[in-house]
Amino acid sequence: MSAARFLVSGKVQGVWFRAATREQALALGLRGHAKNLADGSVEVIAVGDEAALAVLERWLWRGPPSADVARVQREACVAPACGDGFQTF
Repeated sequence: MSAARFLVSGKVQGVWFRAATREQALALGLRGHAKNLADGSVEVIAVGDEAALAVLERWLWRGPPSADVARVQREACVAPACGDGFQTF
């Protein structure tokens, strides 16, 4: 089990980014959350198979159709106790 923290910047708030990320993560069998940050970016914490995390990371660079992603920064993190599923905040 691997875990990663992604910081996604660009036009990523107000474009259904978190909801679309949740759909992608669930389809990939990942747990975690997506959260809007005060600086206009979105934080994504994802836990699961490393191959699925890599697929999610590639998807984050595109996001939903209305998004305009400028940057995706990935950091390793300790797998949080995030329970089942994928939440949005």
